[in-house]
Amino acid sequence: VADRFARREADAFINGDGIARPRGLLTYTVSGNDDDARSWGQVQYVASGAAGTFASTNPADKLLDLVYKLKACYLPKANWIMPRSVSSAIRKLKGADGNYLWRVSLQTGQPPTLMGFPVMFAEDMPAMANNSLSLAFGDFSEAYTIVDRTGIRLLRDPYTDKPNVKFYTTKRVGGDVVNFDAFKVMRFSAS
Repeated sequence: VADRFARREADAFINGDGIARPRGLLTYTVSGNDDDARSWGQVQYVASGAAGTFASTNPADKLLDLVYKLKACYLPKANWIMPRSVSSAIRKLKGADGNYLWRVSLQTGQPPTLMGFPVMFAEDMPAMANNSLSLAFGDFSEAYTIVDRTGIRLLRDPYTDKPNVKFYTTKRVGGDVVNFDAFKVMRFSAS
């Protein structure tokens, strides 16, 4: 039961509509405007340079643009969030020196890094497609707040379906973006 709740919560924190579940990171309007010119409630995006994929020339430059759109105060705790399908494309990117940008951790339990920032996998993020928001970067501890009421409630019902006993389990959890400047997303589009 706890595993199923965890999977549903993970999906809601990314894609939730806010109705009877948390509001997800990717459900807000996106804008190409910088922090000072963007309205509250909009997430800033950086275009990848090509529809549904990375630009054919200098694709790593767009990753650098995404990193440097984030204010310096959020960089110390920043990390990447992406599905494994996006990591497959990024793992093939090389810098000007010919070295891969992706670094696999040599320590057990430590996440891989991209440009020096940890990478977290979230399979609930969309796969790369035209205009998809498949890559996010930022300090998510500042950007998103989760309100979790402790414990799972269990109700035993021996009456509804005799001779079987039904169990109803519920958990109360909420979440929403509280700081739109603390994270950015990449939109896989030409502009």
